[in-house]
Amino acid sequence: MNKNKWNGNRLGLRISRALALLAMVSCAAHGAGLQTSRPNQSGQPAGASGGSAVQPGGRGSSPVLVSPMEDYRIGPNDVIEVQVENAPEMSRTFRVTAAGTFLMPYIGRVTAVKKTTEELAQVIADGLRGDYLKDPKVAVLVKEFNSRSFFIQGSVRSGGVFQIEGRPSLLELITLAGGLTEKHGAKAYIMRRIKTPEQPGPEANPEKTTVATGTNAESSEEPTYELKSANINGLLKGRFDQNVTLEAGDIINIPLSDVFFVAGEVNAPGEFALKEGTTLRQAISLAQGTNYKAALKQGVVYRENENGKREEVHIDIGAVMAGKKDDVLIMANDIIMVPNSRGKTIGGALLKAFGLTTITRMPL
Repeated sequence: MNKNKWNGNRLGLRISRALALLAMVSCAAHGAGLQTSRPNQSGQPAGASGGSAVQPGGRGSSPVLVSPMEDYRIGPNDVIEVQVENAPEMSRTFRVTAAGTFLMPYIGRVTAVKKTTEELAQVIADGLRGDYLKDPKVAVLVKEFNSRSFFIQGSVRSGGVFQIEGRPSLLELITLAGGLTEKHGAKAYIMRRIKTPEQPGPEANPEKTTVATGTNAESSEEPTYELKSANINGLLKGRFDQNVTLEAGDIINIPLSDVFFVAGEVNAPGEFALKEGTTLRQAISLAQGTNYKAALKQGVVYRENENGKREEVHIDIGAVMAGKKDDVLIMANDIIMVPNSRGKTIGGALLKAFGLTTITRMPL
């Protein structure tokens, strides 16, 4: 066979394989794209057969978590679109008021709150039937799920407002927000508005704390909130009792992790994330141990007291590391100093580097 012809055939074969691979990748991407369904005229995801589907919000920015286990019921401030067949003058978009109603031509004020789209469509059709239309056909679509807004901020990758149908769990909302960042704290704090006696609030929780914005929570017109907490680390380890069921309007804040500092004669000084139960031994290990210059008996921990002032706690680091003395629990913003063996005290320049001024000496 001619050599040039053989090389040409081999090149053609490579191109064919490349095109086939590209087609496979394109099909896979197309298939993945089809997994995200869009709402149809009834407001439900087309082709949804089970589980939950993430829908694009009416505003194009906030996703909507649609649950097929229950029909969505319209709430205050939702934006709905009413479509009446052969009556374009009646087909328009309405915003549901805080009282749960909207004003529609010919019919007057219509109550929409707590109704499904099908139930509301039937109410509108009954109102139009008669002198105005003989057999009205009405469809209702929820365009903005404003009554189902959930807020999440802090140590998540994509915080913001999420419009979610039904009652999502904390874990579902964190997932919608792109997951946790690397420096997330150990707890999530849920701020929930306390409802009026006519609208009973959530079940009592031993961890919740009532926070009133006025001096008198009962007579104040300002909203009042309760504060609940959930252990994020426990949830991620399978403690699903921490997977709080959320309510519309909940504000979730996941603060950054607390930190502590290790400085002086260690191999890797710096800032470290404080996890629950971190001890001095673990802190020194995170800093990759001490070097030969360290004066281990003269270790110091600078710690904030209840008044916000720094205290100087002397620790025999060598004895703790050797197990001769009890380990010491590290607290948020502790500064662990391993001094040089040449000096017995910490130099003023080093203290200024940490922004320390007044130090109170305390025995361990």
